[in-house]
Amino acid sequence: MPQQASPRGTFLKIADSLKAQIKDDVAMVELPSAADLMRDHGVSRGVALRAFGVLQEEGLAKSVPGGRWRVVRAGEPSDRRPLAERLAAVIRDDDLSVGEAFPSASALCVRFGVSRPTVSKALDKLEAAGLLSEGRQGKQRTVLALPSREKGSKP
Repeated sequence: MPQQASPRGTFLKIADSLKAQIKDDVAMVELPSAADLMRDHGVSRGVALRAFGVLQEEGLAKSVPGGRWRVVRAGEPSDRRPLAERLAAVIRDDDLSVGEAFPSASALCVRFGVSRPTVSKALDKLEAAGLLSEGRQGKQRTVLALPSREKGSKP
């Protein structure tokens, strides 16, 4: 029987490699894809996903829509509100008024680190609530109404 390299512990070595990359590159926001790990380390998808699992257990990474993984930094604020609420807050945070252009879906994807379909669903909710105009190809959404103030905030 031929001797083969043991895959046991390979995912731990990959996880250690990713931890070193996270530590060395403070600007790193997104981890390599599972396909990248498979190619670079010559492992199966399962092994790559187990490496991501190690990082997730240690609080260094989180899964995001689209099968990607983001780096989680210590002390980084985590907003757990639904995306539609966070997008409504963009109107306040960016000091937008009625009639002004709302940021594009592409810009929102980058800003919130989510996929385009996720942003589209949240924008549809804001449109249904009457806060934003209809978005179509070549036509930018505009603010139709200002969101109500959050509970407990002072005027």
